[in-house]
Amino acid sequence: MTGLQTEKNIVRAFFAALETADGPESQAVLDRFCVPDLPWRGVHPLGEVTGPGAIARTFWEPLRESLTGLQRRMDVFMAGRNALDPGGAVWVVSMGHFMGLFDAPWLGIMPTGKLTMMRYAEFHRVAAGRIMETALFVDIPGLMMQAGLQPFPAQTGAQLIQPGPRTHDGLLFDAQEAGGSAKTLYLINAMIADLGQWDSGLSLEEELARTWHDDMIWWGPAGIGATSTIARYARQHSGPFRAGFTDRSKSTHVCRFAEGTYGGFFGWPSFTARPTGGFMGMPATGKAGEFRVVDIYRRDGDKLAENWVFIDLLHFWKTQGVDILARTVGI
Repeated sequence: MTGLQTEKNIVRAFFAALETADGPESQAVLDRFCVPDLPWRGVHPLGEVTGPGAIARTFWEPLRESLTGLQRRMDVFMAGRNALDPGGAVWVVSMGHFMGLFDAPWLGIMPTGKLTMMRYAEFHRVAAGRIMETALFVDIPGLMMQAGLQPFPAQTGAQLIQPGPRTHDGLLFDAQEAGGSAKTLYLINAMIADLGQWDSGLSLEEELARTWHDDMIWWGPAGIGATSTIARYARQHSGPFRAGFTDRSKSTHVCRFAEGTYGGFFGWPSFTARPTGGFMGMPATGKAGEFRVVDIYRRDGDKLAENWVFIDLLHFWKTQGVDILARTVGI
C-alpha cells in the first residue's frame, strides 16, 4: 500500500476549513495550513503570487464574493511521490468543479444570477505537515461560455459540464496498491514518450492505440472541447493540433505521479510549440508559445481510458499577442 495518508488528510482538512470560511477568513485558513512563503501558480490572469495573504486576495476572496454558496465538488482525489523529483516529494491532487450562484462579477465577467460550475485541478506539495507549494488551474473560458460569452471561434470538440470518472471511483481517500500505481505511471510515461515524438512512423490512430482504449474519452478544455474514441479524438483534436504547430519541445513537467488506476501531471510550461497552420480558428503567428497543461488519467486494465485536460489557453494566446479575456469582456 502507498503511505500517503498523512498528506491526504492535511489537504482534506484544508479543503474542509476553506469550505466553511467566509471570504475574509480565507487568509486565516491559508495561514494555518500553508507555509508563509507558499509559491502559488494560477492560470492567466491570476498569475504567480507568494504567501497566504496574496493568494487570498488574488483568488479566494474575489471568487467567494462572486459565487454565492461556493462549493468544491471533487471527482478525483489522489496523492503520490513525484516521479520527476529525486527526493520523491509528495503531491496531493484534487480535480472537479467549483460551484456556486454567479452573483457578482469576477475577472470582468458579468454575473448571470444562475448556478455555474467551473472546472479546476489543484496540485499541492505537502511536507512536514504543511502545504509547501500549490498550482491551481481553473477553466476560465468555460465560465465565460456559461455566462453567454464566446471567447473563441467554434471549437472542434463538444462543450460540456464535464463529469467525473465513468467508474465513479476517483476519490482515493484510502491507500492504494503500489503495484497498480506503478502500472499506471508506466503507461502514462509510455504515452508521453509517444506524444512527444510526432514522428513515430505510425499513423496517428496506430500511435494512440498503443496506450489508449479505442473508446477512450478526452475531456478537453473550453475552446477545444471533449471528444470520444481514438478516431474522433484524432480528427477533432490531436490531428488538427499537430497540423497547426511545428517545433514542439519535449515535455517538461513540474510534477508527475500515479496512485491506483489514476495519475497525472502539470507543467509550467509543459511544452512550447510554434503555430504555423492555424489553431482554434485563429491565424498562425509563427511565434513559439508556452502551453501550461494539466492531464489527469484513468487507467482501465492495460490501457488509458479517460483523460481530463486543462490548458491555460488565455496565457498561450496572450503570448501570441491576443488578450482573449480583455477583448471578450471589454476590460
